[in-house]
Amino acid sequence: MQFEWSEQHEQMREAVERLCARFDLDYWRERDGEGGFPHDFHRAMAEGGWLGIAMPEEFGGSGLGIVEAAILMQAVAQSGAGMSGCSAIHLNIFGPHPIVKHGTDEQRRRMLPELIAGGKKACFAVTEPDSGLNTSSLKTRAEPDGKGGYVVHGQKLWTSTAQVADKMLLIARTTPREQCQRAFDGLTLFYTDFDRRYL
Repeated sequence: MQFEWSEQHEQMREAVERLCARFDLDYWRERDGEGGFPHDFHRAMAEGGWLGIAMPEEFGGSGLGIVEAAILMQAVAQSGAGMSGCSAIHLNIFGPHPIVKHGTDEQRRRMLPELIAGGKKACFAVTEPDSGLNTSSLKTRAEPDGKGGYVVHGQKLWTSTAQVADKMLLIARTTPREQCQRAFDGLTLFYTDFDRRYL
């Protein structure tokens, strides 16, 4: 197994560091102080092509992998952005992978380019008031609405980037736990518009 970075990895890291240098410690101190989302940082990462680092090229991504995405995140964190910078972009980088892996061609064409280009921001609604880190015990349920869709009932909290998200990845139980053989059976991942009327 190779643990050394390739020349491509070094060049990539240097490019990310150059971009991040535009957002100095004062910038991050101000964002943290006001509690605001770093929209201009997110936009710069999108314009630089970094949000699509691990997404397929056919949808506007770079077609690289998880190692490259990890190097990117490390460079962002070390730049002074820390977790504020990483949190601002991580969902657009890592969140769409279920769509890449399990989505239909039509879903990939419709959903991925807008996330890769930074035109839409996503959040991932997992944590619930009564389940903590035990995802298998979540209570949110999704039931067929009889029209080809689902109605979701439940509560989520501590959802990173929810304050600015247009889209939501949401995990819900579609089969009651008592009817499942294993704890994580019966859970379904939904990708939907984030309708703020239900906050």
